[in-house]
Amino acid sequence: MKTLFHAYLKASLILRVTLALVLGVVAGLFGGEYVTWLSPLGDLLLRLLQFLIVPIVLFTLMVGINQADVGSMGRIGRKVLLYYVVTTALAIMVGLAVATLFNPGQGLTLDTDASVSVPENPGLVQVLLNIVPSNIVSAFAEPNLLGIIFTAVVFGLALLFMRSSDAQRELGDHLYRLLEGLNAVTMKVMAGVLHVVPIGVFAIVANTVSQQGLATILSLGDMVMVLYIALGVHLLVYCVLMKLFGVRLRDFFREARTPMATAFATQSSTGVLPLSLNAANRMGLPQSLYGFSLPLGATINMDGAAIRIAISAVFAANVMGTPLDIATMAQIVLIGTLISIGTAGVPGAGIVMIATVFSQVGLPIETVALLTSIDALVGMGCTALNVTGDLAGTALIARSERKGRKTSGRRKSAPVESSKMEPRL
Repeated sequence: MKTLFHAYLKASLILRVTLALVLGVVAGLFGGEYVTWLSPLGDLLLRLLQFLIVPIVLFTLMVGINQADVGSMGRIGRKVLLYYVVTTALAIMVGLAVATLFNPGQGLTLDTDASVSVPENPGLVQVLLNIVPSNIVSAFAEPNLLGIIFTAVVFGLALLFMRSSDAQRELGDHLYRLLEGLNAVTMKVMAGVLHVVPIGVFAIVANTVSQQGLATILSLGDMVMVLYIALGVHLLVYCVLMKLFGVRLRDFFREARTPMATAFATQSSTGVLPLSLNAANRMGLPQSLYGFSLPLGATINMDGAAIRIAISAVFAANVMGTPLDIATMAQIVLIGTLISIGTAGVPGAGIVMIATVFSQVGLPIETVALLTSIDALVGMGCTALNVTGDLAGTALIARSERKGRKTSGRRKSAPVESSKMEPRL
């Protein structure tokens, strides 16, 4: 047993997670109801990851801000928001294109007696108001991730100004060193939690597959297949964007695959946030960037969910026998992009977005009941793409910042029209 335990600890994390995924599927298919006793292990993993969210977001973001300057933070913030909005709209267009090509849902009939309980959508205005918490303690207790980000940014900038002033520089430096220590302790705790990830992934996948069963998968198999094709297409879009910005795909996926696989199993963008931050750190990305972009992306960047909205809309239209026209598709792109902002990255949140979009464009809300039966299956792939999109955006923005600094440096060092020759580098 001791030898096996040491072998487990020495094996790479992605190998352990991949093996856990495969074994979880096998156990779920053949274990039946007997795998339910594994559920506490999955709950333990989710609790440990959620336990780390508040300290890791707070300390990482505050330390990251103090490694940059106010001007660069504003520039980075604009780039991050632009990337998230553009890729979300693009994801919906990809979903509509793929779904229109394959037409999932044709031949199915709608059960008019079916019903589904859809949680209330808080709306964009309320989401924006929730960015500013009325009580810091309650924001940390919920946790309200946008409120935590706001708190970290405000106090991080205040600390940055303290360290820049003559009167409070010494006190600010002491506080900064304390934050660095707290951040290091948090990373140490996370290193221990990583050893639990494969065990929790195995338990969650086994339970999910056991509950869904082959019958559900086969009955709505075309919907699931089309969705995963669209997710694959959008993943290629990320690869193209990263290539254009000079990101090495092999290095990127070597570090990103662990949070991707864990997100696939847990269906929680926010829950996997500690693993995403760890992956960004291992990629060598600046903490001032990923400390802001990844927590924000886990809350508002939902490309996988956006694709799900598009394919669900085409599916519902085909079930009703009324294919979508161009005007309705354009409306879905606009509404879906806005709705996806602020939707919590937790299991089941996709149903809220789908129901909201359906009500806005006149699609039957009853079809949501059909889609809830495969909620877990499609949520797994969508969450994995959400996390991948956050990391991809962070990586390419980091490359754009690096290129901008190099260009700025060359401009500063160039001779003043004394020669047309480029300086040697």
